[in-house]
This record gives sequence, C-alpha cells and structure tokens, in this order.
Amino acid sequence: MSARGLFITVEGGEGVGKSTGIAFLEKTLQAHGVELLVTREPGGSKLGEELRRLLLAVDDEPLDPTAELLLMFAARAQHISGRIEPALAAGKWVLCDRFTDATYAYQCGGRGIDRGAVSALENLVQGTLRPDCTLLLDAPVSIGLARARMRGDLDRFELEELAFFERVRATYLELAAGSSGRFRIIDAGQPLEQVQEQLLKVCKELTACWGVRHPAP
Repeated sequence: MSARGLFITVEGGEGVGKSTGIAFLEKTLQAHGVELLVTREPGGSKLGEELRRLLLAVDDEPLDPTAELLLMFAARAQHISGRIEPALAAGKWVLCDRFTDATYAYQCGGRGIDRGAVSALENLVQGTLRPDCTLLLDAPVSIGLARARMRGDLDRFELEELAFFERVRATYLELAAGSSGRFRIIDAGQPLEQVQEQLLKVCKELTACWGVRHPAP
C-alpha cells in the first residue's frame, strides 16, 4: 500500500500570482518524480465548480455572508471526499489553490464572520484533514489589485473595496504567524524570477524531507 501523500495548499489575496506559482510548483515537483493532483477551491469537483460559478458571479442579488460561507464548505466537502482524500490515500501529493485558510481570511477577516463558526464547519467537513504545508504568496494589496485589474473582467470578490483586502491580508499573516511552522511566506511582490527562487527552495525542502528523488543534473 502506498504511503499517504502530502497535502500542499497555496494561499494569497488577489493578484499575487497564485496561478503562475502553482504552474511552476507543478512542473518542479513532477520533475522530482512526484505524482501530483493539482486542484482548486472553490471547485475541484463537478458540484464544486458549479458552486464556484455561483460564488464568483457578479449578480444583482447580494449574496448573504452566511450563505457564502456554507456554499464554500459545501464545495469543500464534495472536493475532499471525491478528490483530495482518494488522491492522498493513493500516495499522490495534492497541490490545492486555496483551502480553509482562505475561508478564515475572506469570510472571517473580510466579511467579519465569527471564527468559531468557521472552526465548527472545518471540524465537521474535514475531520482531521489539514494541509501539511501552506505557501502564502504575500504582496501589498495595492500591487495585487493593480495586477488583478490588468487581467480584465473582475469577479464578485475582486470588486470589493480596498479595506476588505487589507483585512484579508492581515488575517492571512496572522494565520501564518500562529501556524507552528506549517506556513511558508513567499514574497510575491518581487519579480517573477525571485518568486520562483523562493518556491524552488520550498520544493527542495519538501522533497528532501519526504525522501523524493532529485532529477539528474
């Protein structure tokens, strides 16, 4: 039976370069011989992607913060049971674009929802499942939003006011400070080459700790 895989999450606010960073991580880890599932939240399953569409859509009807929270965890429950847990049990590593830290950052920090409510849902939906390592791509909010707006049409979250994203960033940094080593903070305000150097360092650390072979020079 395969050893259980490693669960890696990538977090960060808008425009910090998560998609580019995840593509680099995927290529690097696969070069090290890692069998990998790359996925995202909200989403990752057929139901999850439908819920993602609802959560990100710009609509005339405001989405109640509690409804938003419950939709996030509904998508997460399906994602965990259908994709994440089976992959980890089969020995694959899972690389996930956002997970429950994003819920604490966006729904608690951004929306002001009580952390106790999120913690209760986290325990209900996830049981003992927690990320083994979380990479937080961090950049000043002004830089991230400027990058996000260059991409074109903005989703419902990206249209929030500056103060919302400042609260999100502050919550992420607070989570990282209290993580007992689970988080690796990546300075995403630097040029791409320097960001990738930081990501490569983490990849080498993880593969060395987990006994994964390094590619031949």
